[in-house]
Amino acid sequence: MFALAATSIAAQHAQPWVASWGSSQMAPWGTEPLTAKAFDGAMVHERVRLSVGGDHLRITVDNTFGATPLVLRSVKLSLKQTGVEKTAMFAGSAAIEVPAGAKLISDAMDVKVAALSDLDVTLQIDKAPGVATYHSGARATTTIDSPEPKAPKTLPRWYFLSAVEVSGQPAAATVVALGDSITDGHGATTDGNDRWTDVLARKLQSSKSTSGLGVVNEGIGGNGILRQFIGPSALARFDRDVLSIDGAKYLIFFEGINDIGSLDRLEVHPQADHDALVAQLKLAMTQMVWRAHSHGLKVFGATITPFLGSDYYHPSVTTEGDRTKLNAWIRTSGVFDGVIDFDAVVRDPAHPDHMLPAYDGGDHLHPGPAGYKAMGESIDLRLFEDRKK
Repeated sequence: MFALAATSIAAQHAQPWVASWGSSQMAPWGTEPLTAKAFDGAMVHERVRLSVGGDHLRITVDNTFGATPLVLRSVKLSLKQTGVEKTAMFAGSAAIEVPAGAKLISDAMDVKVAALSDLDVTLQIDKAPGVATYHSGARATTTIDSPEPKAPKTLPRWYFLSAVEVSGQPAAATVVALGDSITDGHGATTDGNDRWTDVLARKLQSSKSTSGLGVVNEGIGGNGILRQFIGPSALARFDRDVLSIDGAKYLIFFEGINDIGSLDRLEVHPQADHDALVAQLKLAMTQMVWRAHSHGLKVFGATITPFLGSDYYHPSVTTEGDRTKLNAWIRTSGVFDGVIDFDAVVRDPAHPDHMLPAYDGGDHLHPGPAGYKAMGESIDLRLFEDRKK
């Protein structure tokens, strides 16, 4: 027993790992249809789209927000394209107990996976904690076979799963996208994998010089940089959702629209409050760039897209001024290692404070699939050419 565990642990350190898929974890908020009771004895079937391929595979089961252990009878994996099926082992055991507030990485599996392939993961749960660790904006269909008769059968969520890593490809690395709902993919097609990060993943695979790069989407819909709107703030989750990701070499930071939009959403504030907010956002972004640099990551700042006309935030001229000031700073401050100008990509040239109608998902805040396609394809792959040096 001890020899088997020691061998498994040693194998983990024999290969360099890079994240091929990942998702930012959160606790349920608002009205969620599933209670903890629905997970006890349930089979949870979920699918993720990998970005970069490799010769070995491992997954991370996550109980970050649980106050009691997550008890699993098994975790089964299936690769749709090849028909390969595996049971994930944890130090040689199929059944595991993930402690409260913790996560566990599976043993390495000798499974060859292709880039852009689909991985099905089935969790057989014996006992779940009172608070589920999950990602609400999966834009992917998860099926729940639960003994609880009133539990929904399908939901667009990912539960208790935070990473899939691969190894075996030379010069492999990962691009982390940290953001809010526009990174999470609000307005994207369910099960369509057409967020801007998915478009970037396909673009990276189309070039031999960047085919070793994976993309991990760490967006949370409704997320803020400074405050906890939905999910922990970007500052609060930075270590877990960026710095702890295996193989991370690049960070695309694309957040701030919720901080800017929320200031005057319910009442108008004086100009001094707007100036203070912009200053706080600059400070927070600078702090995160410093922290990323100390871990060897390059950081690309993405400009904030226009949202005048949004019914949710009903931004004013003053709010638009905050956005343009922050975008000017992102472009010219020199804090970032490079700039990805999403604002320039999606804005209407005739009305630059509005999104181009062809790219607007309908709420004047989030792009639709055409907008996400334009955003992903606009990213210059030369940003990532230094990784082999």
